[in-house]
Amino acid sequence: MRDHGPEVSGPRRHPSAPILALGIALLLVGACIPPPADGAGESPTTSLQPTTVAVTTPSATAVPAGPSAPPSFVRPTPTPLPTFLSYVVKAGDTLDSIARAHGTTARSIAFWNRSTYPSLDPDSSAYAPDRIAIGWVLLLVPDIEIDEDQTFS
Repeated sequence: MRDHGPEVSGPRRHPSAPILALGIALLLVGACIPPPADGAGESPTTSLQPTTVAVTTPSATAVPAGPSAPPSFVRPTPTPLPTFLSYVVKAGDTLDSIARAHGTTARSIAFWNRSTYPSLDPDSSAYAPDRIAIGWVLLLVPDIEIDEDQTFS
């Protein structure tokens, strides 16, 4: 009997196994190569030309990639109407002194209070802006003046 050397255990390889492995490797590499920019040309598996890949490095001003908050729509809030301030008339007050203290005019205060105190109606013949009484509650809007040319209904 002839001795063939030490017995090798394990699976036997087919003689074409290295060629098959090379073919699979080429298919995998070809699948990783992007197609030409114009969309025409050969499929990636038939062309093995070198590809240039641009490499970018992050800079200090780069925005990190990742999910961002979706834009939200918020309805604008309307500008609030002027808020009236209640002022209680004290001894020694005049419409002019009250108006100066609140950044408005005596005529504006009279206009705002004309329905409560008829003597303050600028359009009335009984208009008497200097006739105010202690304890009257006057409504006024600080830092706002009535436009004399504006028509009110």
